[in-house]
Amino acid sequence: MADENTENSQDIADAIGEDDWAAAMAEQAIAESETAAAPAPAAQPADIFQSFGGAEQQNGMMRELDMILDIPVQLTVELGRTKITIKNLLQLAHGSVVELDALAGEPMDVLVNGTLIAQGEVVVVNDKFGIRLTDIITPSERMRKLGR
Repeated sequence: MADENTENSQDIADAIGEDDWAAAMAEQAIAESETAAAPAPAAQPADIFQSFGGAEQQNGMMRELDMILDIPVQLTVELGRTKITIKNLLQLAHGSVVELDALAGEPMDVLVNGTLIAQGEVVVVNDKFGIRLTDIITPSERMRKLGR
């Protein structure tokens, strides 16, 4: 029975020729007739559509990505925060110490355009300060923090 169906599908495909849409419809009709006669293994998808991973689409995605790669963003590393009165602000002078809400050794927040994206620790490289990222904030964590 399976050999007859295979021969029938080959005859139908030869008769249709290059018309891919008609070939797909014929394959569907044959698969439905085989399913009605006896359960068959899962049908393989017809290879008539362009794959989504093609070179054309990758080139298009790269062009779109290149467009946004040059957009400037503001990266801020926040050591800590505090609130003071204007009176105390006006009393600040050279050598004054301002107490922040962060503890010594606590990770610093890394913000991009005001949105927390990571935390890290201070490092010194070639006499310049930097930050070593220790934790990247996932999108779900960012949403949870917005709800607070």
